[in-house]
Amino acid sequence: MKNENQTSLPVQDEQVVTKKRSQLKEVWRRFCRNKQAMIGLAMLFLLIFAAVFANVIAPYDPVEQNLLIRLQGPSAAHWFGTDELGRDIFSRILYGARISLTVGLIAVSISCVAGCALGAIAGYYGGILDTVIMRISDIMMAIPSILLNISIVAALGTGLQNVMIAIGISSVPAYCRIMRASLLSLKNQEFVDASRVAGSTDFYIIMHHIIPNSLAPLIVQATLKIGGAILSCASMSFIGLGIVPPTPEWGAMLSTGRDFLRDAPHLTAFPGLAIMFAVFSMNLIGDGLGTHWIRS
Repeated sequence: MKNENQTSLPVQDEQVVTKKRSQLKEVWRRFCRNKQAMIGLAMLFLLIFAAVFANVIAPYDPVEQNLLIRLQGPSAAHWFGTDELGRDIFSRILYGARISLTVGLIAVSISCVAGCALGAIAGYYGGILDTVIMRISDIMMAIPSILLNISIVAALGTGLQNVMIAIGISSVPAYCRIMRASLLSLKNQEFVDASRVAGSTDFYIIMHHIIPNSLAPLIVQATLKIGGAILSCASMSFIGLGIVPPTPEWGAMLSTGRDFLRDAPHLTAFPGLAIMFAVFSMNLIGDGLGTHWIRS
């Protein structure tokens, strides 16, 4: 009897993997048919290309100052003009894409891993653990994210690393609730009971059965949250608690350019368009995944 269980489990796992691969292919096929989602994906690829090859594309050093050409408008020599210190805005935006994408990916990774772990523990074991974790999540969600980010950064100090930690912590409750809801609907399913009867540990059940079947809403949430993390990073830098000059960061560029809105509006226009471009691309991709993945 024991041998039969051992031989039947791999076959069942193989069937699950095959079904999952076919589902992913169907989701990708539907996603490709969504014009808006494909536009968002093309925009994201363009942004990634600009960030990766910024040192090749950028015509100038992003921190090099030249007061003789300060506050110049867009021209053939400086496509997006120059700022109050004579630095090339186009080059600074290209290098700023690296920071924004890094913050978005790492902050979302922190919140996704921590939120999924806490949500899995709360939903699988229930009881006092569920009550404590979810009440803490409710308290965190009751605080506006920008205020929570300011509090964490004020405690840890400014800097890229602390900004990513702050944004990641403030987004944990969203993933925690999604993971808990998915787990509550899956933990009593027959395939989970079969794995438990076969002697699988709780960790194995959560990692191999619960989480793979909860990926759809988590991926959609993560995609949308990357845009939110980029916007949060820009907001923190704008008020002076994020990335500080002379590091080229879009929010910091907006902050320094607001004093020259009348004389040199391009100082704020181009960084603002860059933020809009990044957030809009992630929202288009997230909407496409949400429409075609969750429906499948």
